[in-house]
Amino acid sequence: MRLREYVGPAMPAIYGSMAAYLVAQLIALAIPQVLEAIVDGPLADGDRAAIVPFALLVLALGAGEAAMFALRRWLVIGPTTRVEARMRDALYAKLQDLPVSFHDRWPSGQLLSRAVSDLGLIRRWLAFGLVLLVMNLVVIVVGAVVLISMSWMLGLVFLACSIPLWIVGYRFEGRYSEVSRRSQDQSGDLATAVEESVHGIRVLKAFGRGKHALSSFRAQAEQLRSTEIEKARLDANIWVWILVVPAVALAICLVLGVQLAAQGQLSVGQLVAFFATAAVLAWPIESIGFLLAFSLDARTATDRYFDVMDSENAVRDPERPAELTSPRGELAFSDVHFRYQDSPERFGDLLDGVDLVLRPGETMALVGLTGCGKTTMTALATRLYDVTGGSVTLDGVDVRAFRREELRRHIAMAFEDATLFSASVRDNVLLGRPELTGEAAADPAVAAEAERVLDEAL
Repeated sequence: MRLREYVGPAMPAIYGSMAAYLVAQLIALAIPQVLEAIVDGPLADGDRAAIVPFALLVLALGAGEAAMFALRRWLVIGPTTRVEARMRDALYAKLQDLPVSFHDRWPSGQLLSRAVSDLGLIRRWLAFGLVLLVMNLVVIVVGAVVLISMSWMLGLVFLACSIPLWIVGYRFEGRYSEVSRRSQDQSGDLATAVEESVHGIRVLKAFGRGKHALSSFRAQAEQLRSTEIEKARLDANIWVWILVVPAVALAICLVLGVQLAAQGQLSVGQLVAFFATAAVLAWPIESIGFLLAFSLDARTATDRYFDVMDSENAVRDPERPAELTSPRGELAFSDVHFRYQDSPERFGDLLDGVDLVLRPGETMALVGLTGCGKTTMTALATRLYDVTGGSVTLDGVDVRAFRREELRRHIAMAFEDATLFSASVRDNVLLGRPELTGEAAADPAVAAEAERVLDEAL
């Protein structure tokens, strides 16, 4: 239900894919009826010439079934890919909007796994798992009706043998969901470990800590491996039931069917059609275990996605933002208090009643021990964090009264750790000056200003 806002535009294609798959399976269920007519008709009468029209009909039905399968895939490939793109765009926009405090808590590997692995899994489930799960259940019901119509005794035996599958499936759902969530979280943790090692490779090499990092990585990888093995065992357990129960049901039906045919209560053609229909139902029945596991993985991926999307942003734009029409550049801290949200209660505020005024044109250096709050204090000016007490004002206006974009146009922050994005030097230098890039750069005056900024930076 929560995916509806993203999946809505793709639902007509998904419904069309379901319809195409249903038609394909109904065609498959019709073929045994043709076989019954062949066995009880031309074969029983020894009329070989009469078999040809039936054979052509079976060929035509097979071609129609193949065409419907192709149509099912064609209908959903494009729309579900666009669903994935919309969800990924929304996730990226959300990550850009969330405050720094959120990114302090969340490892980057967890966010990366949600943006790539989880969304890919959701797309595959929408295009494949959802369509097949819903339609296979419908096909099983239709097929059961067809079996009962052929022989109520054999049909009821076949259905009675399916009861253990539903019981096992119900138990499987609860256990597999928990293991699936643990597996995907551990996969995100492992991605975080790799990413941190890559970014910190200079530190690891400089201090000779490569073996330590490798040992830690192996421990996490082994933990993920154990979880995946647990998932595989659960999956294998349900597959045993899914494969054995239908086989036992068919064996019982075969014994009963031969007796019924011998007593004249069932024709040979009807017996052949019954087992041909049961063979058509074999894949829908066997697929339930796989599709159930697939659906549970997709549900877990959806929950993980909305873990991020449901995160509240405490640093929001005001409903009626102020504007700074004539900026002077006076920055003032008035009785500022700040503490990080995960700071233990036994510790006092990191910033405890700070009063400071920086006048236009004034240069000031903040000096102090590591961890005393210097960087935190500068981050409050641009609302990377919000104060927990007091206020920060720009030209007499509380910075919380501005839109964040407006505020950050007037206050720039240079970090001690430089970050280069995967772009040209020009794009990296002009990152904070969007008015000098894009279509505006075609203006000679804008281009000249961009060159001036580049010359100063380089």
